[in-house]
Amino acid sequence: MKIPDLTISSITKKIIMAILGLFLIVFLLVHLGINLFILPICENHAEMFTAAAHFMGTNWIVKVFEIVLIVAFLIHITYGIILQIQNWIARGKVGYKSRSKSTTSFMSRYIIYTGLLIFMFLLLHFYNFYFIKLGLISAPAAANLPSPQEEHFYELVVWLFSNDIIFSIIYIIAFIILGIHLNHAFQSAFQTLGLNHSKYTPAIKIIGKIYSIIVPLGFIIIPVYFMIFA
Repeated sequence: MKIPDLTISSITKKIIMAILGLFLIVFLLVHLGINLFILPICENHAEMFTAAAHFMGTNWIVKVFEIVLIVAFLIHITYGIILQIQNWIARGKVGYKSRSKSTTSFMSRYIIYTGLLIFMFLLLHFYNFYFIKLGLISAPAAANLPSPQEEHFYELVVWLFSNDIIFSIIYIIAFIILGIHLNHAFQSAFQTLGLNHSKYTPAIKIIGKIYSIIVPLGFIIIPVYFMIFA
């Protein structure tokens, strides 16, 4: 009796990666929308950000969504690494001359590295924000936050961007790298899903470029503001 092959093909992995990538792209917009209330964009911006953070930390539907989001991140990153290793092995079999003639774009070759750098930043981001918000670890003592610390998330964010220059610089660099990653990943996801046509592909590329600039820039503005004006 032949055992069925349960492994997932490279094409299926690419499709799953594309779907999860678009899901994460939508999430970034929601995340940015909440984060912008850290800035003094309206009179009660701090209260609105605190309320949003409290809702995100206590609502059970959001908690389920957070698990889905983390799993989506992990699958997207894991499949990306697997596919890149498979590409390296395939290129090794072809030989040096064939590799040198490859028409693969610069970003498609190096997108794995931008992805890994983003993953490393996510670990730092989780440590500095998410774990503190959940009450799993304590905020830096220098922040002098009253207990319970997770209810003073706005003060923590402002303190980090105002006092931890190294973290703010890493944050800015990470979102520049994210913008580079998104510029290629956005249109690549649509192409992987077969949504590639002479009529609307140019529009997708333009939307992808605009998104990859505006969204990372929105995140970058936050630490820059506190580095300058705090």
